[in-house]
Amino acid sequence: MNTLRIRRTAIALAAAAVLPFSLAACSGSGSDTPAAGEAAGGAGKSSATPTTDATADGPFGPACAGVPQEGAGSFDGMAKDPVATAASNNPALSTLVSAVKQAGLVDTLNNAENITVFAPTNDAFAKIPKADLDKVLADKAMLTDILTYHVVGQKLAPGQLHKGSFETLQKGMVTTSGSGESYKVNDSASVVCGNVRTANATVYIVDTVLMPK
Repeated sequence: MNTLRIRRTAIALAAAAVLPFSLAACSGSGSDTPAAGEAAGGAGKSSATPTTDATADGPFGPACAGVPQEGAGSFDGMAKDPVATAASNNPALSTLVSAVKQAGLVDTLNNAENITVFAPTNDAFAKIPKADLDKVLADKAMLTDILTYHVVGQKLAPGQLHKGSFETLQKGMVTTSGSGESYKVNDSASVVCGNVRTANATVYIVDTVLMPK
């Protein structure tokens, strides 16, 4: 009887010793599964997924909601094309694209490397009186001056816009300020959809045309 009790006690102690390791293994396996799932889910998401957090690696801002979900004009589509081509697939930038073509800057922008473009929307151009806009569009030198003022020769991340001053291709300076998903350029133009990636540029879509001094 005593021998039987000793055997049962030994078995119980052995089971008690093994059980925590078994639970730990199960727990580790269980935690790995969601992590793997999350990693796979993260890998499947485009870096161009719109977000309201400007610190995230993707577009942000109220106007981003109007960008097509798929196709050449979507964030994923624009990321595959150089900036002038990408802009041509966004209906909200059609006036800018026409101006870029008028100035003969398509190849210049498409062939540039690692640039930032502050891209005015159609509504931004509509703020300019028609007579003045027509005058600018008819003057290639003036148009080139204005358009190249919207281009910075380096890629700017949202964090660099908090309080910055950057030289443009026009050789003038633009200033930026703000935080979160609220940024201004030259204290006049608001970024309405920022951190948009193209093959060779980062684009910040703005609601006002920037004018060089």
